[in-house]
Amino acid sequence: MTISPSSIEQVIPGQGAMAQPSARARRRRFRFVANPKAATGLVVLGVYALLAVIGPWIAPYDPDARGADVLQAPSARHWFGTTHLGQDIFSQILVGARSVMVVGLIAGVLATILSILIGVTAGYLGGAADEGLSAVSNVFLVIPALPLIIIVTSLVDRASDLLVALIIGLTSWAWGARVLRAQTLSLRRRDYVEAARATGERTWRIIGFEILPNLTAIIASGFVGTVIFAVMSEITLAFIGISSVSSWNWGTILFWAQGQQALAQGAWWWFVPAGLAIALLGTALALINFGIDEFVSPRLRTGGRTRIRTADGRTVRMRVGFTPVLAPTTAAVPMQDTRKDVTP
Repeated sequence: MTISPSSIEQVIPGQGAMAQPSARARRRRFRFVANPKAATGLVVLGVYALLAVIGPWIAPYDPDARGADVLQAPSARHWFGTTHLGQDIFSQILVGARSVMVVGLIAGVLATILSILIGVTAGYLGGAADEGLSAVSNVFLVIPALPLIIIVTSLVDRASDLLVALIIGLTSWAWGARVLRAQTLSLRRRDYVEAARATGERTWRIIGFEILPNLTAIIASGFVGTVIFAVMSEITLAFIGISSVSSWNWGTILFWAQGQQALAQGAWWWFVPAGLAIALLGTALALINFGIDEFVSPRLRTGGRTRIRTADGRTVRMRVGFTPVLAPTTAAVPMQDTRKDVTP
């Protein structure tokens, strides 16, 4: 089989033939959405965001309203069952979705903005600015977010979701800033950055148009990780009774279920729907993160395989990046005595 070098067609986006940029370039714009993992995660996250907006409006009952149906299993009247006071659990989950999503998104956006501003600036400028910003990052890196939230919420009479989100965002940016600084240090001496600097481009334009596009995967991964941490922190605070238990979120549902011994009473419907809602949200965010990694990483996207076109028109797939080495069998290679005779 003869392979022509000019017939090799990489599956990696951005590395194909430059002679056909039209249709292929348009397809690459939608490659991220076409990724099954990213598409599934975006759909699930979109459903959660929709429920956070319209959840209190479409809830069939008032989540605080008590009823005569006490500890009823899921039925046509109460889809997720009721609590020990006859409260509708399905309505509580719909209303609680807003609190969880608001805290997660605000904390994620705030932490991501701070990590970009401090990490990329420190890595690009270097010198005294790098040392000063790195020192600030190191200080915030060792601040425990969850104990700080517990202390602040205990001092405030009614800690709102916005306050919790701000505390999480202000204490969760340091790790992302350190990672972005390290990547910026490796990018600021690249040829295209030096060329932009030589042509007189301004610093903000070099950072915004030359460096930041190459940090998309790291920024997105940091954002998703911060959102997951913020959601779990909000739910944990409500579950242990630190935050206000009068405002509904999924942690509040678990708090009352644990306090009323729902598991001992066999009321599985009291805590299973909230647990599944938390797990499904975490899965959606993880799938989006995996999709972003595959979108920006050629090896993850193609699985280390390259599609080549042979001279006779056939298309075959080859794995690249690893060279197989066959170990010799012991039977084929006789052992030799390498000892030397030493004459006394």
